Amino acid sequence: MRRFYTVALGLMLGAVLLAGSAVAGVAGAHFVGTPTITTSGNTLTASGKVAGLGNVEQIHVELTATAQCINPGSNKPQANNKQSVSATGDFPVQNGKAEFSLTATAAFQPDCTPPMTVEWSNVSITVTAPGVLLTYPS
Repeated sequence: MRRFYTVALGLMLGAVLLAGSAVAGVAGAHFVGTPTITTSGNTLTASGKVAGLGNVEQIHVELTATAQCINPGSNKPQANNKQSVSATGDFPVQNGKAEFSLTATAAFQPDCTPPMTVEWSNVSITVTAPGVLLTYPS
């Protein structure tokens, strides 16, 4: 009977150690450097790399922002020239790392054409996966 308890205790300890190492890999998830955010007219693109993902199969990335159409006098927009935009995507993880790139486009009515310009604010990137939640800016 004593031998049974010793074997059972060893199995439980092994399971705890394996679970701990899996959680440690996910707990170390982080952005590699700073995500890159670029704009071109009414289009916003965010790209980056996440590492420390352990055995996670894929990550889900969400890009959100606010776009405003600014006139040449630098006046802030009316409600119809201000909008929230977003883009989402799932990206595969290989060797504990994943790269992502998302594009969101603001569609103004009427169009935001020169001499007016698009101003971006509240840009946020959220990465989720089992046991992972990363945000930029944090």
